[in-house]
Amino acid sequence: MFAPVKMNEQLGERIAGKSLNFWQDAWMRLKKNKAAIVSLSIILLLVLLSLFGPMLSGRDAYEQNISQAKLPPKVTGLEWAGFDGMATLGGRDIDFYEQKSVEENFWFGTDYLGRDLWSRIWEGTRISLFIGLMAAIIDTVIGVAYGGISAYFGGRTDNIMQRIVEILTGVPNLILIILFILIFDPGVFTIILAMAITGWIGMSRLVRGQILKLKNQEFVLAARTLGASSTRLIFKHLIPNTLGAIIITLMFTIPSAIFFEAFLSFIGIGLQPPQASLGTLINDGYKELRTFPFLLVIPSVIIVLLMVSFNLLADGLRDAFDPKMRK
Repeated sequence: MFAPVKMNEQLGERIAGKSLNFWQDAWMRLKKNKAAIVSLSIILLLVLLSLFGPMLSGRDAYEQNISQAKLPPKVTGLEWAGFDGMATLGGRDIDFYEQKSVEENFWFGTDYLGRDLWSRIWEGTRISLFIGLMAAIIDTVIGVAYGGISAYFGGRTDNIMQRIVEILTGVPNLILIILFILIFDPGVFTIILAMAITGWIGMSRLVRGQILKLKNQEFVLAARTLGASSTRLIFKHLIPNTLGAIIITLMFTIPSAIFFEAFLSFIGIGLQPPQASLGTLINDGYKELRTFPFLLVIPSVIIVLLMVSFNLLADGLRDAFDPKMRK
């Protein structure tokens, strides 16, 4: 009932699958994660809107017109979805556009000073994304350099550097940031530097743990035997092999920085009016929650989309970079 199979050594040595490098393999596995791809698409869409959104309306984000203050959202063709310019006051539905004799439509409405909320939201999204990205990049650069040097040289150097980290960790992060902002004038770069004071600690610990695991492996010992300098060993051999973990941590750091900026602006020690950010827009909107909820709901939806999308993308990247997830 059985027939012998002829062995073909050449056929057995043939590679059946396509040869992929690390990044191609990671991208192929990331594409299979639908939640990560949808999140990446949402992030790209929000980034594009933050760059070009104000141009679509043709209105300046800081131009005031009190006669057009607190107009509800209105979009021609989307009246069925609630974008009809109507608001409920005293139990009655009022058409504010008709009442104030406004003929043009404001897609997201206007704020209490008559500024176009569409332009302000995308302007604020751009500033919040810039703050989050720059803070995350600074944290990554400092954390990677600090953790890499500490782990590579070890001994007394590692001991001293880790004691410094423990001292900084023992001081509440919020107090340091508030003191830094109070000393200098509140602004975009002040907030970025304030968040960078202790934000790099988590990254440095991650890199230190990874390099402690890698520095005694054979490829590092071989490079050292061939005369590679310490700088070359760190930046050409050790850091590239921890790049996956660094990218994942960076993706988690960006939404944390965006949320922290929004929190600082919301409590009044972040960006100051009339400068727009998601935090300042939410701070302006919550005061009118009962009468004009759109002032709070729209920027809140944007920041929720950013937070959820970045976290889902980071989860997808973690699975894509993990060699144990290969099938």
